[in-house]
Amino acid sequence: MEQLTEVTVQPIDLAAWAPYALEVQAQAFGLSAQEVAVRLHIVGRHAQQPGVLAFGALVGGRLVGFGYGMPNRREHWWSTVIEPHLEARGYGDWLDDVFAVTELHVLPEYQGRGLGTTLIRTLCERSGLPRSILSAIDAETPARRLYRSLGYRDLARAVHFPNTDRPYAVMGARLPLLDRPYSAPANSR
Repeated sequence: MEQLTEVTVQPIDLAAWAPYALEVQAQAFGLSAQEVAVRLHIVGRHAQQPGVLAFGALVGGRLVGFGYGMPNRREHWWSTVIEPHLEARGYGDWLDDVFAVTELHVLPEYQGRGLGTTLIRTLCERSGLPRSILSAIDAETPARRLYRSLGYRDLARAVHFPNTDRPYAVMGARLPLLDRPYSAPANSR
């Protein structure tokens, strides 16, 4: 894995950086302009949540990756969708006393270089909570392999969020995250 020395990972003001973060997410996740517009409002609401943490990976002032999350609350929309899936599998307690990694994205040309690992570790270390939870597309992707290498395990699979066609997996990990090196497959760069 090629490490980047010119990248700075630092806290960002989520509301101020939201348009740039969504540009990164659009490229990394394949979002349409309409999806970006909808998500811009969502990120604005998230920026106001108590305990939200946001970090950006910057190269020369340009955002090339970002991640943010917050202490989970059962009344959050995301929690209401995943709760029945977690409860059915005996993991309902994973909605409490847990840091939810809401978004984590790196521009494709910067993937496979340790930025995602640095961002998620930084978020989780700063959360002050004993566990972390997130959702990811329910497929064998570099992101899922990264999460597993850090200690995340599947809590629920085949979770469908409204207005999405792809199923998601909900994953959880005890903190601190595992300290195992992750090497992205050569074709994921």
